Amino acid sequence: MRSREITSIILIAVVTGLALWINLAPSQNFLGRDVRFRLGLDLQGGIQVLLRATEPDVTRDELETARGVIERRVNALGVGETVVQLAGSDRIIVELPGVDNPDQAVDSLRGTGRLEFIDSQGQYIPDGTVVRTSSSPTPALAETEAVTDINQLGPIYQSITDGADLDTSKVQPAFSQSGVAGSRPSVSFAFTGDSAQSLASFTAANVGKPMCIVLDNRVVSCPTINAALTDGSGVIEVNSEADRDNILTQLKYGALPVPLVIETSRSVTATLGQESVQASVVAGMVGLAVVALFMILFYRFPGFLATLALALYTLISFSIYRLIPITMTLPGIAGFILSIGLAVDANVLIFARLREEYRRGRDIRTALELGFQESWPAIRDSSVSTLITSVVLFLFGNSFGVSIIQGFALTLGLGILVSLFTAVVVTRTFLRLAAPLFSEERAWLFGIDRRAPRAAESAPEAA
Repeated sequence: MRSREITSIILIAVVTGLALWINLAPSQNFLGRDVRFRLGLDLQGGIQVLLRATEPDVTRDELETARGVIERRVNALGVGETVVQLAGSDRIIVELPGVDNPDQAVDSLRGTGRLEFIDSQGQYIPDGTVVRTSSSPTPALAETEAVTDINQLGPIYQSITDGADLDTSKVQPAFSQSGVAGSRPSVSFAFTGDSAQSLASFTAANVGKPMCIVLDNRVVSCPTINAALTDGSGVIEVNSEADRDNILTQLKYGALPVPLVIETSRSVTATLGQESVQASVVAGMVGLAVVALFMILFYRFPGFLATLALALYTLISFSIYRLIPITMTLPGIAGFILSIGLAVDANVLIFARLREEYRRGRDIRTALELGFQESWPAIRDSSVSTLITSVVLFLFGNSFGVSIIQGFALTLGLGILVSLFTAVVVTRTFLRLAAPLFSEERAWLFGIDRRAPRAAESAPEAA
């Protein structure tokens, strides 16, 4: 066995082992990463939220910016195959498949993500209180629940910092030490520019006094100043990890350019249902079985090896979907099945060329190598053209918010890359290892006879 076969076998074994680990791990965890299989809105249902801008003169550019911010926040929640698109002149539609905590998701969408520190004038303001600040004196009334008049919110508190000066790269989850209470979930932050200087000056002059932290006009906490925040950084302590994750998502992934309120929020049932999903799985298994049967009957032993490579292709593809992760929807499944057909097509080109070289009198190993060499340009060109199409479809879906197209393009493109690995590396390695076992008497295992002329060679020449 030559060194290249040994290297290929080791590579195949490592990739197969990792794929099995990811797909079959009972804890659904791989090196600290959640590798659960995710289904889209059409397969498992979810929630649909309609957001409305509270400012009457909101521009299209502001709405588009808000859409991008919301999309980043949703991605931070680990929700895939989301739909975030504009509706009319002042609304945004958000569809979230299979969210674990709908309330947290909704809270992450509605807040503008504007963080302020205010001078509470020596008072401890209860957590959750909606206040007016000098930077945001008119919060949306829809966020204040029972309040119907803005004047009921009381005085305007002086803002120490400007939310625009928040350094989002320094916003990170943390655990702070709180004396006998032990560690508490926290969010670290850092301000820059004038806000950092103002925060340092105020805290230095007010040690021992309260200073309230306000997010979107709602008090998060009012801690006592223990020391000056000379570099404009610190931590925000909260009561639970859910609150921490909510604040982290709103701060880290950008502030909304306009305040949004939730106009409607409703649950969406799966459009296909569990029975349809099971039927799709059965149809896919039947299709794979028919393809495998055809390959084995027509190409004999090479077809059997190609079937093994196809099974490995399926295993690797599903592990990649879990690892990225990719949320599977019906279009995504369609892209995966289409890529299976292209993977089989590559094997057909290789085996057809192998037969031709063997009939020309080549020995089995030479015919094998020439078969791969001669078929590679066709395989390469067809794969590249399909990859280009996948990239165009993915970019089109990303630009216009058509996530259905993105799911199809992503699974198709990944399938092409994996199929190249299984067809060119796996099948080729298997055939190289098996080549020494063949002889002239075993040519039937290829479904060919060296003495049988090709149709083109046996046809009489035209007069």
